[in-house]
Amino acid sequence: MVENLNQQPQKREAIPPQALCMMELSVQLMISLKTLLENGSLEVKVMHNIGRNRFFWPQKEDKIWYTLDNIVTLIPPPEKVTERHDQISPRLDNLVKDVRNRRGTTEEALQRCQDLQTSVEKTAGTLRKLTKADEPAPVGNYNERKREEERRLQSITERLNTVLLELSLPGPSADTGDEEDSEEDDDHDEEDDDEDDEEDDADVEGDEDEKGADVYTALSDFKGEEEGDLTVQRGEVLRIIRKTADGWWLAQDAKGYRGVVPKTYLKSGKGDANDDDGGDDEEEDGEELTETQRKPSGASLSTWSTVRKALTDIDATDVLSAMGAIPSGFRPSTLSKLLVEEGPTYRGSHFIQPELSQSQLSFRDLFLDPDTGRVRSRQVRTSVCFTVWSCRMIPTPGVGVQVLSRHIRLCAFDGTQVLSNIHTVRATYNSKTPKTWSFSPRVSGILSTILDGDCFLRCSSSSPDLGILFELGVSFIRSSTGERGDLSCGWSFLKLTDAAGNPLPARTYELPVNGGTPYEKNVSVEASVTRGASVFQQMLQSRRQSKLIIKVKSSNRRTRNQLSLLPDTLLYCLSCVHLMALHRQLLADALLMERPSMQNADLMCCPVLVSFPVLLDQPDLLDALRRTWLEAESNMSRAQKRDLPHLKAEFIKVYMSSVYYLLHSPSLPCQRWEDPPSEEQRARVIYAALDDLKHAQYAGGQSGSLRVFVDPAPQHLAFDVTELTFDLLSVAR
Repeated sequence: MVENLNQQPQKREAIPPQALCMMELSVQLMISLKTLLENGSLEVKVMHNIGRNRFFWPQKEDKIWYTLDNIVTLIPPPEKVTERHDQISPRLDNLVKDVRNRRGTTEEALQRCQDLQTSVEKTAGTLRKLTKADEPAPVGNYNERKREEERRLQSITERLNTVLLELSLPGPSADTGDEEDSEEDDDHDEEDDDEDDEEDDADVEGDEDEKGADVYTALSDFKGEEEGDLTVQRGEVLRIIRKTADGWWLAQDAKGYRGVVPKTYLKSGKGDANDDDGGDDEEEDGEELTETQRKPSGASLSTWSTVRKALTDIDATDVLSAMGAIPSGFRPSTLSKLLVEEGPTYRGSHFIQPELSQSQLSFRDLFLDPDTGRVRSRQVRTSVCFTVWSCRMIPTPGVGVQVLSRHIRLCAFDGTQVLSNIHTVRATYNSKTPKTWSFSPRVSGILSTILDGDCFLRCSSSSPDLGILFELGVSFIRSSTGERGDLSCGWSFLKLTDAAGNPLPARTYELPVNGGTPYEKNVSVEASVTRGASVFQQMLQSRRQSKLIIKVKSSNRRTRNQLSLLPDTLLYCLSCVHLMALHRQLLADALLMERPSMQNADLMCCPVLVSFPVLLDQPDLLDALRRTWLEAESNMSRAQKRDLPHLKAEFIKVYMSSVYYLLHSPSLPCQRWEDPPSEEQRARVIYAALDDLKHAQYAGGQSGSLRVFVDPAPQHLAFDVTELTFDLLSVAR
């Protein structure tokens, strides 16, 4: 606060030496540093003005002598944020002692907690706005010291939350001694007053507006799962005691019980009886749906669980954003939620299956040429090959978050819905360039499918807004809590047609990375260019914007022929096209040639058709099949490679002796996303199995050896009929 010394002349003698003040200099206000001399005059060092509210100290001191009457205002020294911390900590210690010794009432302690929380939030806001340029002197390790101050604030906040939980445990609030009866009477009086106020509010609209700020109605049932949660019923009226930024509000019900309730379950005001009556049918339907959805089935999640999960994800992101651990444009991964919540609906194993026609008597995307015995090629509206090249200037998470994986998920998208399977490509990270992600690294031998950025898309959608959605994501684990999650670092969209409807030419495209979700607009990953910035600053800022480099390329004739055999809608790695084409040929033989009639839907004994779609969800096994089949092809002659029956027979033998054996091996652990110990164990088991298969091939002189199924040394899981027979009705789309 600034003091006007002309209005308070009695304080002039109390002015400290070497104080900053505002002087009146030739009808112009100047900031100066004054020194009080013995004769009562002032020696003033004046700052020079170079613009509106812009001053600087000249290299040569500019001294002027004035009297005390020329001082207009006194500028106080800047207040350090650490001094605010030092002021908050003793107050918090005194509060903790008073709560433990039960000094004062609960309401007073809650009020003190709210005051301290307000001070912490103001201090945290000031700390976030501070930059290195705001320091009066050069500071070493500025970022580290700022993070240390943020950690101190975080610890103070955690202590405050602990005190609040002690003060607001479930049950009526009461103190010891003679104050119990008096406070209970006060509570009863307050409840009576609230009931009277509710009756008055029903008649007077003005009172309702005034009371509606603290009174909320529960929109649905909420059952407390942890200590400190308040269980509420739908339509129950609650009084909000404290609102917090994490979304969990401290509330009190009509019986006096207190606890935290998620704000998404609350509605401002006391509600309307007509709304409750009108929603009875919907409530009954919602309860029936919840009961059925809680059963272990493939149906979608219940409304309660969906709201609860969404609330938890949003709160975790808000907490990480408030801690400064993630940039403001990061969100929970949208495509990762679809993969987890929708089951196999958006996986490659679902889209590789044949699609039935509208009559359910034939197939829409699988036809056989009777003359050649091969699958008939089908042309779709969109067929494009592209390469995910690199990502630049991607923000890195801060402290407290350990990144397990950097990856990009891609799918066909028309602006409203996902039209294909969701494919994941893992990025290669270099600690020397932490903001750059690269794909398709150079390796000796076969590049892993999950690292390969060469992809293709086949889609039969006629939407004019069809394109490819790229979601940049990270899998993380919080160091403090051990919580795992998937975050979206931004998204990009490549529209596959121009304004005239023509396909995009084959060239390299530099796409901007947007923050938020694909359904949010004008959200930047980090702070964008400030309004009023110069052209030079805008140019510098544009170079710092996140970019995704995509290269659209043309394919050769052989690849185009293989792509034409695949389903109408599919997005996957380009290096696996020849394997999927062979699977498609075996599928056509079993469904269109070997069946007695088209109306026959009996089970078919074909283990390859049953288990091959699973490989699209387990890239390490698909890489094992690619490696084994490549070795088998290297031993074939040109005539054998052109002989389709020979190729199918060899493929079945190689598949059954390698991948199918591994799928039923008890030593192969289940696949877990971003679990390094599990991935290392799977890699060792796969390598050992392929090495044994190679020795068996050299000993037997055959490309595929089925001796692993009769050898007593290897162990196998128990076979099930569903793993040996292909059920058309259960897998067809």
